[in-house]
Amino acid sequence: MRHLPSRPTRASRRRVLGALVAGLLCTAGTVVPAAAHAPAPPPAAGPRAANGLALTPPMGFNNWNSTHCRAEFDEEMVRGIADIFVEKGLKDAGYEYVNLDDCWAVPERDAEGKLVADPVRFPHGIKAVADYVHAKGLKLGIYTSAGTRTCDSVGIPGALGHEFSDARQFADWGVDYLKYDNCNNQGVDAKERYTTMRDALAATGRPIVYSMCEWGENKPWEWAAELGNLWRTTGDINDSWGSMLSIMKQNLPLSAAAGPGHWNDPDMLEVGNGGMTDTEYRTHFSMWSVMAAPLLIGSDLRTASRETFDILSNEEVIAVDQDPLGKQGEVLSSEGGRWVVAKEMKDGSRAVALFNETGSPQRIATTAAAVGLPRASGYTVRDLWDHATRNTAGGLSATVPPHGTVLLRVAADRRWAAHPPAVELALEGSPLVEAGRTATLTTKATDLGRTPALTVSAALTGPSGWRVEAASPTRTAALPTGRALATRWRVTAPAGAAPGGYDLALTVQYRSLTGERIRSAVAFRAHVVVPPPAGGGYLGDLPQLSASNGYGPVEKDTSNGESAAGDGHPLTIGGQVYAKGLGVHAASSVEYYAGGACDTVTAQVGVDDEKGAKGSVTFEIRADGRKAASTGVLTNAMAPQPLSADVTGAQVVRLVVTDGGDGVDSDHGDWGDLRITC
Repeated sequence: MRHLPSRPTRASRRRVLGALVAGLLCTAGTVVPAAAHAPAPPPAAGPRAANGLALTPPMGFNNWNSTHCRAEFDEEMVRGIADIFVEKGLKDAGYEYVNLDDCWAVPERDAEGKLVADPVRFPHGIKAVADYVHAKGLKLGIYTSAGTRTCDSVGIPGALGHEFSDARQFADWGVDYLKYDNCNNQGVDAKERYTTMRDALAATGRPIVYSMCEWGENKPWEWAAELGNLWRTTGDINDSWGSMLSIMKQNLPLSAAAGPGHWNDPDMLEVGNGGMTDTEYRTHFSMWSVMAAPLLIGSDLRTASRETFDILSNEEVIAVDQDPLGKQGEVLSSEGGRWVVAKEMKDGSRAVALFNETGSPQRIATTAAAVGLPRASGYTVRDLWDHATRNTAGGLSATVPPHGTVLLRVAADRRWAAHPPAVELALEGSPLVEAGRTATLTTKATDLGRTPALTVSAALTGPSGWRVEAASPTRTAALPTGRALATRWRVTAPAGAAPGGYDLALTVQYRSLTGERIRSAVAFRAHVVVPPPAGGGYLGDLPQLSASNGYGPVEKDTSNGESAAGDGHPLTIGGQVYAKGLGVHAASSVEYYAGGACDTVTAQVGVDDEKGAKGSVTFEIRADGRKAASTGVLTNAMAPQPLSADVTGAQVVRLVVTDGGDGVDSDHGDWGDLRITC
């Protein structure tokens, strides 16, 4: 058991604090080699689009993710978005482009071969819309495809063979941004098609940002910087955690290709469309900013929630995306789904994303040295979502909630002593609680700062009806650098509590050397779990601890189907039908509570027949994070494969389906006859 130190007298505390402050300030003035915000040297010259545009990633709006080609995409919507950009401060935050996607035109060109705006959607024509947007101090974007038709099934004319006349028409309308898609391309070489439109846009003499939507099929990051301002690196995003995660993972390794005027584009934002939680949307926005990605809002802002506006208008996160140095963040580590991604900033600081891919809280840690900062006596660390600045001796760590991201901006700063110390709040152990039974959890408050945290106290609270009692001290007079206040808690969920997630709140209060009072809080999600039945049974019949899926929800006892819940078909692999199991789409992860009482998980796995010859996936079974079994790449041409894993003693079993290496097109994976033995 920890014991509190004896309480010093007030006079002795003053003498100690005075000596500490004097010593720290002296150190700060002599050791730090450079000011925190000294300008970095200019980047080496590299390829950039000849048009000189988009020197920072474009910011704006595109209607596709919220409307597709439905009737609500029209002139009134576009004008409304422009109004909101101004009224809600989004224009001041940097959002500039209001972009039209597919279906703005009618299916046939006119007698002169020109494109015609849909008179129902845009009764006043595209130039009138452009004039309205320009009058707001904003810019207009438009869409077409590098093919004979665009991507919508209606069959809108594409620009293949009409590049120069279409570009001239766009320029005459006052268009400022072109998204150039890849459908119906007739097999013409991609670089040839996109080069022709580059030349056509240049011939107009109008500055038009050029966005190449080639889906990453021909590795445009290797050749497109000389043609356009941004290029899609992936297929289309959809409003799900699995889709966003998969696209992020495909885009992260391409950092070397990005820079001022030429950007990797992992597709538009889904923030606010309703398919993810606000925590997941903050991760989406954080990681797109760290990747120096274009920030194109994809939700209908006319009906957006306050939370959506709060995410999209976070100017400190936007500043990471818009940093003029133009570096894309690089992955430093990703072991166990605990990601550290660091982005060099022009002022010499680093933006650092601590991202938790998993379905349970994770401690993620790195150091100032590891993210590329010079040696210094102390550092300032700014939390870009909490908007709080602290000092640190060099450690950077946080317990990050499931699917969450802590985004920091860290600098070697002579002024670090003016800020309170950073105190990390953490939960040790797995927060799994059986209803009516008591579990023991341990919290830690650790001083990461260069200065001590004083009069530290911790409190843990649970939902109504829960009993939370401290089993060790909750207070200490001081925490020096690197020391922690560890408190054990007895946590009891009420009998009859339904399985699922419940929030526990850890609150820590402390004082800085200068007397500033600090209150920090973090929510931890505890799960009320049900022990598996004696002997086991079908794993899919047990409550899920967490689930994520690349397209639509995880389906019980049916295939993945499409994006809606319950739209699957009988689980079928190579003609073999299974009555029980799970239907998923890569990238997918599903977790179950095994309670240490089970020993084996078995299944028949493969690509579901519903996608014909398409699809390639791999399957994994993990036991408390350890890989217990896996397959190689499986395709639709293969028969069901048996998979068996030893999960003896595991508290949590995790089922993972990943992409087979050729993109996530039609990657429908089946866990047929999925059983657990206990």
